[in-house]
Formats: sequence, C-alpha cells, structure tokens
Amino acid sequence: MADRRGVRLSTLIARARGRGRPARAARRRDGAATPPGWRAVVQKRLVVTALLFAAWGAGIQARLVWLQVIQHSDLTARAERQQMRTVDAVAKRGEILDRNGHVLAYSVDAESVYAVPTEVKDPARTAATLCGAFDDCDSRERQRIEERLRRQKAFAFVRRQLSPDEARRIASLKLDGIGFLKENRRYYPKKELAAHVIGYAGVENVGLAGIESAFDSQIRGRAGRILIQADARRHTVFSRVERPATAGADIELTIDEYLQYIAERELRATVAENRATGGTIVIMEPNSGEILALANYPTFNPNTFWRYQRSHTRNRAIQEIYEPGSTFKIVTASAAFEESVVDPEDLINVTGGRIAFGARVIHDTHDYGILSFTDVLVKSSNVGAIKIGLKLGPERLNRYVHRFGFGQTLSPELRGESQGIVWNAGELNDSALASVSMGYQIGVTPLQMATAVSSVANGGELMEPHIVRAVVRNGRRTETPRKALRRTISANTAAELTAILEDVVERGTARAAKLESYQVAGKTGTAAKLVGGRYSKSEYHASFIGFVPSRRPALTILVVIDSPRSKGYYGGVVAAPVFKRVAEAALRHLGVPPTVNPVPPVLVARNAGDSRDVPVPTRAAAVLDAGVQVARDGLMPDLRGLSGREALRMAAKLGLATHLRGRGLVVEQSPLPGTAVERGTPCEIVLGREGATP
Repeated sequence: MADRRGVRLSTLIARARGRGRPARAARRRDGAATPPGWRAVVQKRLVVTALLFAAWGAGIQARLVWLQVIQHSDLTARAERQQMRTVDAVAKRGEILDRNGHVLAYSVDAESVYAVPTEVKDPARTAATLCGAFDDCDSRERQRIEERLRRQKAFAFVRRQLSPDEARRIASLKLDGIGFLKENRRYYPKKELAAHVIGYAGVENVGLAGIESAFDSQIRGRAGRILIQADARRHTVFSRVERPATAGADIELTIDEYLQYIAERELRATVAENRATGGTIVIMEPNSGEILALANYPTFNPNTFWRYQRSHTRNRAIQEIYEPGSTFKIVTASAAFEESVVDPEDLINVTGGRIAFGARVIHDTHDYGILSFTDVLVKSSNVGAIKIGLKLGPERLNRYVHRFGFGQTLSPELRGESQGIVWNAGELNDSALASVSMGYQIGVTPLQMATAVSSVANGGELMEPHIVRAVVRNGRRTETPRKALRRTISANTAAELTAILEDVVERGTARAAKLESYQVAGKTGTAAKLVGGRYSKSEYHASFIGFVPSRRPALTILVVIDSPRSKGYYGGVVAAPVFKRVAEAALRHLGVPPTVNPVPPVLVARNAGDSRDVPVPTRAAAVLDAGVQVARDGLMPDLRGLSGREALRMAAKLGLATHLRGRGLVVEQSPLPGTAVERGTPCEIVLGREGATP
C-alpha cells in the first residue's frame, strides 16, 4: 500500500516538473531577446536613489563648507561668547588722606544681592520679602525689584553694596534664585568732614564729584580681567584671572583735618546763630596756595549723597559767586597804589557821605568829612573808594581785576569751579565803575577772593590754589609743586596795603577780628544780594577776609555768611568774630609764635668772636617813625635790624625805588644810613640772619 502511494506521488511530481519546464525555458528565451519590465523599474529606482544619496551628500558637503569655511569665524566667535565670558575685576580705589596722613576715604568689600529671575518662582512674594529685609525700601523700590524678577533673564541686580546687617538678614532668608556678589564700596569715615572737597563715588566705582571725580583716573586704578568658561547650560565650568586688578593711587590733600573740623564747627554754629541761609570758610596758606580747610554749609554725608538736595552738595567755595562788597576795596587800593594814583596819606573829600550818578545815589553809612586814603579803607567809605576808582579809570582797574585772578578759574584740581563775572572795561561807565570800585557789579567766588588777598599777604605773588599735596603710587610720592601764576603788585605796595589793613582791624570796622597775641590785617565786607533783579534790603552777604600774623602770614582766612537774619548783617558783626575764633584755634594748632608782646627767646652765643652767629637785634615799630623823621630831613634812615616788611614800608613812605632780596632781617642797605636821599632814589636792601654789618 505504501509503495503504491509513493509511486503515485513521484508520478505527480514528475508531471508537475514537466509542466513548468517549458514555461521557464520559454521565458528564458524571451529574456535573452528583450529585458523584462521589472528590471527597468529596478534600475530606475536605483538611479533615483543614487541621485537622492548624491544630492543628500552634496547638501551635507555644502553645509559643512558653509559652516566650517564661510561661517567659521562668526560661529567660533559666537561659541566663545556663549562659552567663554570675561568679567572685569573692579580695582580697589586708592585712599584719600589729609596732610597728616589721616584717612578721609577708603574702599571696603561690600555684598551686592542679585537674582536669577528664571529660578524665582514667585516674584511678587520674593520682592516683598527682600524689601522687608532692607533698611529703607519703599513701595516704588519693591515694585522695581518685582519687575526685575519677572524678566526672564539669567541675571539681575536687586540692590548693590549692602550694609553688613542687610546682607546678613537677606542671607538668613535663603531665597531661591537670590545670591550675593562681593564689590568694592567707597566709605568716608569722617562723614560730613570735607565732604565738598572729597566728593563721592558711585556704585560703578566711578568718582562723581570733588577729588573723587577730578582725580578719578588715578584713584580708580586699572580694572583686572577674569575669564569664565561655561557649559551648554551656562553653568560655570572654571574661571581664571587673566589680568589682576591694579589698585589706584593714594591722594594726599593739603587739607588739615583739625583745621577743617574747626572751620566746619564754627561755620555751622554761626549759620544757626544768625539764622543764615549758609556760608563758606576758606583757610589758605598764602605763600604756597595750599588750601588748609574749605568748609561749606549746608553740607552732606558722602556715604549717602543721593539723599541730599543739590543745594547741600554744591561746593559754595568754588561754584557760587557773590558780590564781595567792601572786601574788594583791597583790589581797588592795590591798583591805586601800584599806579601811583594815591598815597596812603592823601586826603579824600567824602563830605556829605553821598555821591550821585544821575538818579543813582550811593551813600556812606556816616558823613566822614575828609579822610586820608588809609581811613577810607579803615572806615570802609564807599564814596572814597569810588573817587579812587574814578581816578584809576576802567581800563587800569579792570587790568588789576584780572591780575588778581577774577574772571577766570584758578585751580585745575577743583572741578566745576566758576570763573565769576567780570565786565569788560569798555562796558563800564562811571556808575558801573563806581560799583566795581566798592565791590558790586562783579561776581567772585570765595576761593578767588582768598587767593587774591593771599597775594597781598605774601608780598605780591598770585599763587595757584591747590588742594592736592601729593599723589602716592606704588610707594612713590609725587608732590604738587608750588606754582606762582603771576605778580599782582610790588612788594612795596603789598607792605603799604598790609599796614592799612592792620589799621582796619586795630581801629576800623573789623575790630571784632582782633587777636590778643597776633597782629591781624583784614577787611570787612557787606553786600546786598540781588533778589529778583533788585538789591534786597533784607538779605546780605556778610564777609571778612584777613591774614595772620600780618607781618609773616601763616594763614589767610575768608568767612562769608549768606543772609544772616538775627544779629545784624554787617561783616564786622557777623563774619569777623568767626575769623577770630577760627584763627585762634588754627594758630595754636600750627604752633605759630605770638607776634604781639612775644616772649623773648633765650639766646646763647655759640662763639663770642664770630659776629655771624649773633642774631640781628630786632627793633620796635616805634623806631620806624623816628626813621621817617630822619628821612624827611633828607637823610637815609638806618633800616638794619628791621623786618623786610617794615623796611619796605619805610622805604615806600620815603618814595625810594627799593629792591629787596634774601630772607630774615635787614643786614645790609644801600644807601648807607645818613646818606642824602630824595624821592625815587634806588635803595638796595639785603635780608639775612647774620649779624648786621658794623
């Protein structure tokens, strides 16, 4: 049975094979003659696929060329910007010190709080929490903080340069997305002391006012550079200092901290006592132009300068101009002496105490009758000063106005200084000339006035006022040199004027400025203020300027009080007492020996046989009058043993053409004592500390 089934199956298979073979063979025969259709389709598809691959490859190649060749530099730069960031490392600002090395300004590390807004989940709540941790935060600041937190940025400052307490409170909150940065903060340990001189610096470490601004390029130093590399998520991978920051230079001021304190204390008390609007005190060393103190009121605390009004931060001493009134008669008198228009003893008729220019009438406070020119200044006669000014004429008076430094800025170290207001000579008619002669119709700054009178004190040199004594960089100290701008008047004229200004203090309008142990030369000033284009009858500038000791001045002190309202408004009543208090304290502090009834020095002869070591005996002022009497007889007086100023004063009274050289007391003179002299005779005076020639 099984064999029979196997045979049958083999037969069926053989039949099936027999039926398929002819068909395949036929197809093979047809294919040899013409390609079948499926092959064409396959070939086409292969071609299309190959073309697509070729295009794809070409596109990739083109894209690679575009990225790697054409856009290479731009993409590289963009990648560096995204991955590599450089951050400026702020340099530490240099210190500001007074002339004795006391620190007035320095930089400290301070925390600044910042936010990563993308990590702050609830900006409103976070802003409210931060605001509550600050010492002072109002609703407007809270709103500004919230706005910053809502911006989808990676970084935003919340508040910079916090106090330690604020930083501690915020750190304890542990707020998400809130962090701290260390920055330099400028700190002024003396607070209001010398605030207008020092100025202040902003949060960007840039000086904004005062010395901080004028010397910013030196104080600021050189910023460093830190390289930061970040990953794709802007997380910092590493950082390195490419260039370290260089600290700024230290600035040593001419300011004396103690004198500054005295000046500010007295000014504040005087303004309060007289219910005045404000005031200024300038203390200057007249021989060098160094400013020892510069005080203004109202004042401000530079640690929080943004809280004060502009009137508090304005430096009145250099930015505010005023009409100086009678203190300007010093300039009128200097010009008159220098141009030989008057002599001190010339008589000037001021009878009636008034002078008219058309409808305009100018009055004296009293009818003085006939005055010597000395007494014109002693009694501060406007009529007398006007008559001298008219004799001078506008051209000559205006020339001396400019010589004394008015109408120009004087100190490049004090930024923002006003040049004042000075009219051209051609614009001055008689009425205007009269105003200028007595200190009206001219605008000056307190610093200009102090500088001008210092030139009288030092014998006629106009010194450039300066506030920076030295710059210290890398341990090397560079001093500011003394700089004489020009000569204003001769030494003779300065000596004559000094004697007159001494009389002003001794018996004139400035007796309240008199010191018990020092001889003072000075002048008062009282000038009505211009209010609404008219001179006020209730608001005045009361001022006094003087130098002390008058024959060897160590200090020039100017006091200006703006609009005193309670105890009078005259300079002799309001300002002169302030000068006295400031001068007494300053002279004690500086150790200046008394000049009135001084204690005789103990002298020990080192070698009795050497006359060069024997000090020249000084002679009392009373000798001067006896000497002048000798000269009036036509004979040269003996000047030996006198101070240079006293000798000049005597020679000026005689009308001699004097040349002075050396320092100390008169040791030689020509012509010799007893020689016949007349007005204009040349006179040579030699000063020294050796013994006088027998």
